[in-house]
Amino acid sequence: MQVLVIGGTLFIGKLLVKELLKAGHKVTILHRKPGHGFGKRVDELIADRNDAASLARALTGRHFDAVYDNVYDWERGTTADQVSATARLVGDKLQRYVFLSSVAAYGDGLNHQEGDGLAKDDHPDSYVRNKAQSERALFRLHQRHGLPAVTLRPPYVYGPDNPFYREQFFWDRLKAGRPVLIPGDGRRLMQFVYVKDLVAAGLAVLEIPGAVGHAFNVANPRPVSQLDLVHSFAAAAKVQPVTVHVPREHLQAAGGHPMRSPLYFGVYYDMAPITMVTQKIQRVLKWKATPFEQGLKETYRWYSKEYTGPAQNFDFEDKMIGIYRPKTA
Repeated sequence: MQVLVIGGTLFIGKLLVKELLKAGHKVTILHRKPGHGFGKRVDELIADRNDAASLARALTGRHFDAVYDNVYDWERGTTADQVSATARLVGDKLQRYVFLSSVAAYGDGLNHQEGDGLAKDDHPDSYVRNKAQSERALFRLHQRHGLPAVTLRPPYVYGPDNPFYREQFFWDRLKAGRPVLIPGDGRRLMQFVYVKDLVAAGLAVLEIPGAVGHAFNVANPRPVSQLDLVHSFAAAAKVQPVTVHVPREHLQAAGGHPMRSPLYFGVYYDMAPITMVTQKIQRVLKWKATPFEQGLKETYRWYSKEYTGPAQNFDFEDKMIGIYRPKTA
């Protein structure tokens, strides 16, 4: 197949391109800045996917069998109108239009199935709103014009080359023998998917005709608590964790932030829980998740050999630890 990957040089997109090449597909990536590490095997188009005119110029005269819409502009947002414009511009001979959505599209709640309603148009979080609206727009195009849309809804994606300071946040502290802050009682649920498994799902939807017109939850079946997550990170690093529980409201009142410095629990890792069930993807795509412990071990090997992050300032954490760490006699 002739495949277009929108955003193919970081994390999910980078691995997706590699796996598409292994499978024998002809791959073109579309991104804003020229240059990539795939050599002559991969063509590139330069455009701003949020700018319909820019996209139109780049796509003129090009035809693809499949498109992976794989990027989200974290600074400006990527809206449903922009996603719809992309879908219209890539032509009417597509066999698949695969959109990377998110568990966040549900808005909130536990144990979501694919048929559950998505977040409403007035949801206060723009990321949630944009993902939900984009899915609705694509499925309208599927129903009205036959767009062969498929959407994938992952939760937190982990694995080698993660550009977000998530797994690395914990291993930086655990390897240094530092205590890890736990927001509240640590029972807030989180759900994960290994990047390799997410990419495998993306390739599977190319092969199975029945995938068209469907959304798929793509996740490890079992959620984990925040406290269990820290212990899993520690097990991958073969260290014994020390944890300090701090009321969430106290962390935030003191200036701690879930998204930016001073970060207290990995980027975006302390959000209201949203979980989902995964029977559909297992049944329809014959998909199976990598055991969490195995995925973390593989990711930790990458972290140990290749990760070089910036120096960290632990002043905020030290302040919280000094207040809340249990005193010993």
